[in-house]
Amino acid sequence: MRVHVVGNVCVDTTFRLDRFPQPGETLNASHHADGLGGKGANQAVAAARTGADVRFHAAVGSDAAGAWIKEQLSRELDIGHLTDLPLPSDRSTIMVDARGENLIVTGASCAEAFDPLADGGFAASIGRGDIVVLQGNLDPDVTAACLRAARGAGAVAIFNPSPLAPGSVPDLRDVSLVVANAGESELLTSAAEPSEAARALIRQGAAAAIVTLGAQGCLVADGEGHVERIAAPKVAVIDTSGAGDVFCGCLAGCLAAGIELAKAARIAVRAAAISVGRAGTLQSCPDRREMKTLMETTEAETA
Repeated sequence: MRVHVVGNVCVDTTFRLDRFPQPGETLNASHHADGLGGKGANQAVAAARTGADVRFHAAVGSDAAGAWIKEQLSRELDIGHLTDLPLPSDRSTIMVDARGENLIVTGASCAEAFDPLADGGFAASIGRGDIVVLQGNLDPDVTAACLRAARGAGAVAIFNPSPLAPGSVPDLRDVSLVVANAGESELLTSAAEPSEAARALIRQGAAAAIVTLGAQGCLVADGEGHVERIAAPKVAVIDTSGAGDVFCGCLAGCLAAGIELAKAARIAVRAAAISVGRAGTLQSCPDRREMKTLMETTEAETA
């Protein structure tokens, strides 16, 4: 099965600080660096590192940053499905404090203008049984239309509603799997308890749901409402900013390899645990060798 990730890509500038600044306060960072980022790109690369055949659909600006993004991405996957737009390439500023917590702000001109269905190429590229992954970075109507197209093509549609814009949730009946963190799942369902939120997402139409719980792992709910808790390994945390994307991309890649949902989630939790022990977003993602080891060892443990 092929994995199609539809989303954004940007240049991440990360600042490491002892603490976050107060309103109106200026702090000097102990370290700063540029890197490739964007939830779409992060998830596409994580999926590709599982060995999946990945097509990444995103937009970049016709500027020097766009050329740099393409060069960086080409080291990981096929960039033939990127769209050039006459706009500045997207950028994110990430602040990470001494506890590994993060604050992120993004300029998303390309993501907001991107419509992969406009030229017909995206819809035509989806095969029955393929996996299509979307986040919350595109225009909400575009996201909803892409999910409908995935369902119509007989694909498995994964929706990761991050960032979550109020009042812009697509019809979950078009979604095969929702992957949301505890805060997002509560906003979507008004259920504060994660297992109840997972069941509520299914009642709203999703075929299955995963609620991620950070250091506590995740909950996996199937179409019958059965919920399984998967614990995360105990690790020292350096930076949490890439963990959710590593989880979602790894999950999609494992599903494309034919691994069943709960086992794929177990592998994804372990991949995310590796990422939080490293600095950066995409830079923190396990490499192909590490992903292969995670997949093999987890399969052996649960055989």
